[in-house]
Amino acid sequence: MTEYTTVSIPKDLAERVDETIEGTSFSSTSDLVRFLLRSIVIQYQREGELTEAEFEDIAEQLTDLGYLDR
Repeated sequence: MTEYTTVSIPKDLAERVDETIEGTSFSSTSDLVRFLLRSIVIQYQREGELTEAEFEDIAEQLTDLGYLDR
């Protein structure tokens, strides 16, 4: 059985995500966050260790999409 943990995001971001996923295969904010994190982790596990520059690139992309406030 898979165990889960809770990740908190600002309510305004959650509302934006809800609007964004309308009409997609994502049924919730959690679905989208799991997809994004899984994609990032898989990509960088294939390439080896995640460098600071790569981490910053990911963070910048997520900021540009409105998923992170920096």
